[in-house]
Amino acid sequence: MTETDTGAATASATERYLEFWNAEPSKARRLAPEVFTDGVEYRSPAALMQGAEALIDFRTQFVSHVGEASFVARREPEGHNSRVRLLWEIRLADGTSFATGTDVLSLTEDGRIGSVSAFLDRAPEGFGDHEHA
Repeated sequence: MTETDTGAATASATERYLEFWNAEPSKARRLAPEVFTDGVEYRSPAALMQGAEALIDFRTQFVSHVGEASFVARREPEGHNSRVRLLWEIRLADGTSFATGTDVLSLTEDGRIGSVSAFLDRAPEGFGDHEHA
């Protein structure tokens, strides 16, 4: 893979990932096979999940608690050796910043995401230390 290919793969994977997290459940289900491998693993301080349906359920629960929100990149993603580092922010519908973090995406040969390791850079208010272990 050339530098250009790597940059294109990083950008494409990140764009699809952000689109997935910002999609309504029905659209997220349509996007999931293009974005993730079948058994995608997601590890975060809030949850350990496997499979795209678990991620869709997680987002649905989140929205039911805090209302609509946007998952956005804080800067251009960085990638190397089939890994992408994405610095993100969750913004509530009123523009308030809910949390910031960093996701490390592991890409497969076909450019889909096989695993995600998520870290909170700034946890939401009230998110206890015991939950961020």
